[in-house]
Formats: sequence, C-alpha cells, structure tokens
Amino acid sequence: MPFADLRDFISALERSGDLVRIGQEVDWDLEVGAISRRVFEQGGPALLFERIKDYPNGYAILNGPVGTWRRVAIALDLDPNSSVREIYAAYTERRERKIPQATVSSAPCQEEVMVGPDVDLYRLPAPMVHDGDGGRYIGTWDVVITKDPETGWTNWGMYRFMTHTRNMLVGWPQATSQLALMMKNQFLPHNRAMPIAIAIGCDPLCHMVATDPFKPGESEVEYAGGLRGAAVGLVSCKTHDLMVPAHAEIVIEGEVLPDRIALEGPFGEYPGYRSGTMGEGVLVQVTAVAHRRRPILTLSTLGIPPDDSSIAASLTAATAMKRGLMRRGVPVKEVYVPPEGVTHLVVVSVERGGRQVAQQVLDFFTARRVMVSKVVVVDRDVDAFDMAQVIHAFATKCHPGKGMIVQHYEGRGNALTPCYSAEERRKLNGASVVFDATWPEEWAEEAIPVKASFATTYPESVQEKVRKNWRSYGLGGKA
Repeated sequence: MPFADLRDFISALERSGDLVRIGQEVDWDLEVGAISRRVFEQGGPALLFERIKDYPNGYAILNGPVGTWRRVAIALDLDPNSSVREIYAAYTERRERKIPQATVSSAPCQEEVMVGPDVDLYRLPAPMVHDGDGGRYIGTWDVVITKDPETGWTNWGMYRFMTHTRNMLVGWPQATSQLALMMKNQFLPHNRAMPIAIAIGCDPLCHMVATDPFKPGESEVEYAGGLRGAAVGLVSCKTHDLMVPAHAEIVIEGEVLPDRIALEGPFGEYPGYRSGTMGEGVLVQVTAVAHRRRPILTLSTLGIPPDDSSIAASLTAATAMKRGLMRRGVPVKEVYVPPEGVTHLVVVSVERGGRQVAQQVLDFFTARRVMVSKVVVVDRDVDAFDMAQVIHAFATKCHPGKGMIVQHYEGRGNALTPCYSAEERRKLNGASVVFDATWPEEWAEEAIPVKASFATTYPESVQEKVRKNWRSYGLGGKA
C-alpha cells in the first residue's frame, strides 16, 4: 500500500528499526548537521530530531529519508533486505506506469498559512548544515515546482535553496538544469518573474521522482503516482497558479525575480566536497508559506556518500541511462550507478563488448549535458552490481594503451565535478572517459582467457554437490 504521507513513512521506518527519534534538544546551528553526517558515514538510520533549539516543541527535522538501500526498499513497499538489483528492477518496472494526479480542495499542507507581509521563513527550523556553508539551507531534500507558461507543462526538480532574509530565498540551479532553462527561455526574455513552489516533506517517492532525469514535457507527478501505485493528491497554491502535493509538510510559494540576484553558497554538495565559493544565485521573493501543524522539515546532509542524494540518483539515473542506451541500439544488459561514485561513475554491462561498443556508450553519455565523467564497460559475465567483479574486470581486461577513449566538450559540463579546474567549472567545460573492460570483438572465442571462478571452472555436477552440502560442511549461509 502507498504511504499516505511522510508521517506514514516515518512510522514504517520505525517499525523496521530504520529510524531513531532524538528527543534531546539539539542546535539547528551545525549540531543537527554534524550528527546527521556522522550517522550517514556509519550507514546508520534515519534521524528524527524532535526538539530543535529556539523552536516550539513539535517542530522537527528528519534527516536521511532514503539514505540507505533498506529505506529505499521500504519506500517502494519491498522487503527491507531486498538486493540493489531487486530494487532497481522494481523501480524500473513501476517507472513505466503513469497514474494521473488527483485534485483536492483542501490539504494538510495548508493547515497553517503565512501570506504576504506575514511571511517569516525563520519560523521554520532550517539548519546550518555544514561549517562553511553560506547560510541556513531550508531546501536540501525538496520538490521544486515550476510551470511553462506557454505549454502548461509542470516540472518537478530538486534544487538547493538557502534562507536569504525573512521573506526571500536564494538558490543555485545549475545552468543546464530544467529550472534554469525554463527561466532563461520563458521568463527572462519578457522580464517577468517565474512562479515557483518548494514542497518539503513529501512522500519519499515524490522526492525521488524529482531527482529522476525525465525529459521536458513529461509529467513527473504522474510517474510518482505510478511508483506509489496511487494518484498523488495536489492542491492549488495560495498565491500562484501552481499545484503542490497536498500531503507535503511545508510549501513555500514565491517568484524567481528576473532582474535581481543574490549571493548563494558555498554548500557541502553531493560529490562530497564544498561547492566552491559564494556566488551569484537566483533570488526568490516568497509570497506565502504553508505548513502542517507540527511541521517536519526534511533534510539531506550531503557530503561523502552514500546519502539520500547519491542513493536516489543511483536508482533514478541508472534507469534513465539504460533506457537511453537501449534506444541507441547499444547491446546493454545492466547499468549500475554506484552511490559512492555520486553519478560521476557508471558501470555498463553489455552482451558483447569491444571498442566500437565502448564508443557507442561514450557517445550516449556526451550527446547532451554531461554529468558523468567516467564509464566502465564490462562484458555480460561480469555482474555490474558487484564492484569486486567490476574492479577485477577493469584491472585485467582494460588495456592500458588501447582501453581508454576520452572525449572533451565545451559548455555542457557539470559545474560540480571536483576534478575540474575553477575555469572549467565556470565555463562548463570538461571531458568524459570510457574504460573498455571487455574482450576485443575481433578475438576468437578460444582466444578469450577462461575465468577461474566457481561458476566457470567446475562441472555443474560438482557445483550442485557443493551447494547441496554447504551447510553440512559447517559453513552456514548460502553457497
């Protein structure tokens, strides 16, 4: 059954032992972030901070809703112990479904409303997440909603937003993002403000859909309904012609101003590094803030992976990449985006490799805006989800002189790729490389070395005998 809201999901996490409630008062200024980051780095549970310094009892912060694969499985209503492969398969299958939205006239997210001069963002417990951040970030795990005024297409994305003043936010959408492109193409030429809504504390699958790289024109809310197995209820904003998830904990309504900017950042970003220095960000004039009674602010204390961002992106990006590679005729078998590689590293397994296939893979990743800088291509006998097998293939099958193909590009790179120079990040220049860890296509079958493994060098009868007697050997577990 789909979760009704974030609170329903929190109850499920608590039942499975994947959530800890922290009843002791904690400081929004670095303490919440420090505890959360330490728990992420230990692979620990989601944290519900129930008493925040300077805020009323009942105002809470939830860190790490889907910060482990167990929690993603729970969000998808799977067994918490499901394998990454099983989670990928379930997400991929459900991603093909679409369930139209349901419209409601009233909603929990509007139980309390501040409009116009009554708006005060400081009434919400936005934390100072990392030491060195440019300010208090209220938007780290959000659903950012905008609409194309010509086509009526509504886009969901996930972008960071920092509290600037009591009634202004400043954000940093990458220049190649759909939000930035919509603002540049549809609003700036007419010198008009772009309505925006930032929903915080939704059903976890709504947030995951916001990270999924759907094409412009696609309705993310319908895909979220498909993933949930039930329509997402939407309610109209109080001050703009936008629809937002009715079950959200907090909704911030505003306008991205066309003629003003403000300093934003730095911030400890998803690649695991602080993102440069304070720079120019988009300025949002907040027109209303609505929230539930006793609101819960969702937080992802980004940094060294894994965390919500790297886990969610692993799932959503890999699914989109596999579909794209298949459309291009690449003989793809599996695509895995290891969370530790924060979408900069991708593993692609193919039915049969070789340099031509590796070039096809690289061409796909460099065709448009480029987030991926390193791709490892492996043969079908390598489990793309098993990094031990991938490293072995890379070490033994990638020819040091012939197995690397590099492609450089300008104006389409990722400004958050840490290995790029400051000048490259500013100009969005960069490069991508494919490591061809497959056997050359011209090699005859008998020329390919035989892998010395249990599955490849023992007769099936011996393998079956070993599996059957595994426990009687005193070894326990599964053979």
